[in-house]
Amino acid sequence: MSSEPKAPIREARLLEIRREAERRGIVMSPGARPGGAPFPVASPETGYYGIPLLKKPAWTWEIPLYFFVGGAAGAAAVIGAMANWTGADRRLVRDARWVAALGGPISTGLLIADLGRPARFLNMLRVFKVQSPMSVGAWTLAAFGTASAASAFAEAVDRMSGGLVPVRVLGNAAEALAASTGVVMSTYTGVLIGATVIPAWNRNVRTLPLHFAASGVGSAVSILELMGHDRSRALNLMGLGAAAYEAYEGLEIESHPEPANEPLRHGVSGWVTRSGGVLSGPVPLLLRLASFTTSGEQARNFRRAAAMSTLVGSFITRVAWMMAGKASARDHRLPLGLGAGAVHRQELPAKARQQERNLLPSQHPDKQHGLKS
Repeated sequence: MSSEPKAPIREARLLEIRREAERRGIVMSPGARPGGAPFPVASPETGYYGIPLLKKPAWTWEIPLYFFVGGAAGAAAVIGAMANWTGADRRLVRDARWVAALGGPISTGLLIADLGRPARFLNMLRVFKVQSPMSVGAWTLAAFGTASAASAFAEAVDRMSGGLVPVRVLGNAAEALAASTGVVMSTYTGVLIGATVIPAWNRNVRTLPLHFAASGVGSAVSILELMGHDRSRALNLMGLGAAAYEAYEGLEIESHPEPANEPLRHGVSGWVTRSGGVLSGPVPLLLRLASFTTSGEQARNFRRAAAMSTLVGSFITRVAWMMAGKASARDHRLPLGLGAGAVHRQELPAKARQQERNLLPSQHPDKQHGLKS
């Protein structure tokens, strides 16, 4: 028969030790070794013996590039669908579909490169968990890559066959699926990193999806403009909106000096963040506004300059968020500041406090449970 205490008794014993530590500052009773040792305390002021509480993200260069390519491809699928549904230039529809179609396999390759081998990506597709951003992202990537490729090939077959109706119908259906999954492709990466405990990401979980979506739209518009669609007023307006949101996002980061955002404002990661924000926000915003006040080749030059600035800035922005995440994980104060380790027991929900009371003996809370030290 096992000598290990049963789970409820063990939980009750742990609660006793916790209460003793809170009351005395040390633990003298059996069950804690060495006897009389100071109870470990972690706080935002002192940290936990100067040791980082979190492991920094192990992601390397493939992930920010994957975020950049996936965001641009997803936004391109949406732009292509909008252009098709509004009867815009067929060449714009074709190019947008191909940008999305090429972005799918490139994104998959980058993700597999980060995972190490293809089998790990296939393992992610064995189950679908709505609660897991990683699972949703893997399935979205698979669906998006398939649908965007089908849409592009259908468009090519339709053009070469002279308007074969069934192919066009299939292409439009694939385009609708690519556009719907493209919205997720452009935003889920923000949800993915925001759902972690990395302070710089967790604190910005509400704005990261929109931030990444605006960056993806700006990148897709820029790619299409550099492919020759630099006369489309609709594209210029979309690029203008994306740049305006990026400028607003940079202003928000600068004007809210909370501790979790320190890596976004200070040090090397801060400078990288500012560089990406300026290149994807204010610079293309001013260039696109200037293009509205001019015409002809000069206006197109402004737009091409804005497009190149946006692409560089959007990629740097993804790199900056990776760097800021790693920097915030190294700082022992930030996770405690988020409340993960600093939440006082009295701040626990009522249900949790009641569970604690149920576990402890009602008459003699400090009574030993007969556990051997």
